[in-house]
Amino acid sequence: MRTRIKNILALSLPVQILLIGWASAHPAWVERWYSRGLYPWISRFFRTLYGWIPFSVGDLLYGLLLVAALVLLWKRRHRIRRQFLGFLRDLVAGFAVIHATFYLLWGLNYFREPLSSQLGLDEAYTQAELIRFCESLTIQVNEMQSELAGDSLTPVHVPYSRSEILDKTLEGYMELANRYPQFRYVTPSLKKSLMSTLLTYMGYGGYLNPFTGEAQVNARLPEFRFPVVCGHEVGHQLGYSAENETNFIGYLVTLNHSDPYFRYSASAYALSYSLGELDRRDPEARKEIARKLNPGVRANYEELQAFWEAFQNPMEPVFKAIFNRYLEANRQQDGIASYNRVVSLMIAFHRSAAP
Repeated sequence: MRTRIKNILALSLPVQILLIGWASAHPAWVERWYSRGLYPWISRFFRTLYGWIPFSVGDLLYGLLLVAALVLLWKRRHRIRRQFLGFLRDLVAGFAVIHATFYLLWGLNYFREPLSSQLGLDEAYTQAELIRFCESLTIQVNEMQSELAGDSLTPVHVPYSRSEILDKTLEGYMELANRYPQFRYVTPSLKKSLMSTLLTYMGYGGYLNPFTGEAQVNARLPEFRFPVVCGHEVGHQLGYSAENETNFIGYLVTLNHSDPYFRYSASAYALSYSLGELDRRDPEARKEIARKLNPGVRANYEELQAFWEAFQNPMEPVFKAIFNRYLEANRQQDGIASYNRVVSLMIAFHRSAAP
């Protein structure tokens, strides 16, 4: 009986792949029946189940499962060599269970309708628009930095602990939901990751655990970038899987926050991505605009750069390559580069909001 169940599970994997392929070709169906239908109930259930626990249950489970798997492999190493085909079947069966669970609990959101169509945004933009957007952000960021720091030379230091930033992120979503009800966020489950050091070495700012529904944030991040990343991970929790979309949601919730430090975080975040995009198109234009940045703003950017450089290691490109392939497998054609597509959403948003 046990062998039969394993065989059925292993054989179910090709069927699952076909069903996922069908779902990816029918975003309207996914949007209606899953992203706006079943998923909110699933997410609310897991947020209720684990949100009150002060530490990351998902991180703990990952660690325990990894240790258990290594111990099991070691104990059964001789049996695995003798029955290698059976071991491969067991691996496929186990992967089939994880695969089905992942897409049922969260992964189908990869195939929902684009956020731009939900908000009525036209993502096409010209290089002239990009330059104007960078110039406008530069003025805005300089003014905010000078006001918060008291001069143009001192970097902005966010006066909140990371736990306080988590709480303020929830306040930001309450404010944003007044304008955009689809971003209503109740029964929160937003936590600092227990694996923050590992995430840093991997080059990640956070992640959503699809099996526990917890939004995890890298607690080692510099404070001035931390608010946007918190907003980003909650965006995943609300059912938006595309990285450019959750980048935009993180920007939107911090930009519309009543707290000036959150608004500075949002504007500095938008400017860094926009200047990066401009650098790919017109490096000289990017340099000309960057020269206008206050020394204090540059110091904040240098702080963030120094943070990531301190943790660079030979394995980071491997982790990035794996994640890139994962995104591509889930119809994110640009892979990791899809993060940069947030620029088109930000420009479209501000264009639509202009009088």
